[in-house]
Amino acid sequence: MARNVLYPLYQLGGPQLRVFRTNFFIQLVRPGMAQPEDTVQFRIPLEMTRVDLRNYLERIYQVPVAAVRTRVQHGSGRRRDHRQVRVKKPDYKVAYVQLAHGQTFRFPNLFPEKEQGPERSAHLDLQDQLVEQQRQSSDPRRGSIPAWFSL
Repeated sequence: MARNVLYPLYQLGGPQLRVFRTNFFIQLVRPGMAQPEDTVQFRIPLEMTRVDLRNYLERIYQVPVAAVRTRVQHGSGRRRDHRQVRVKKPDYKVAYVQLAHGQTFRFPNLFPEKEQGPERSAHLDLQDQLVEQQRQSSDPRRGSIPAWFSL
């Protein structure tokens, strides 16, 4: 899982075991298209392999994994900067993780719609009326200049 880590297998005195943190950061992504409930989509570094991702999820988060599929998404190169030089977005790897039998995943609804009570809707109606009155009232200092002609 960790890259470029070399440590001796045996040292005199038998020092305590070391805990290594990974060099990888993965990002959970909401899929653009509908997927089965047992499939989760991640954005991972290009250097990370399927085996690395499986070990990462099983050992750190204790998530049982059945299968991992990956693909490389090439970054768009259509944009140009002020000197008309192409600016390419970086490439990234997308991983589709199929969870073990019986496991499902659904994104939580972080921002549920709040029900508006009658006093709340009356307050919003009053506020909308006030804003509309301010918008329609003309400024005597402007004279005959139309309202659309302003900064």
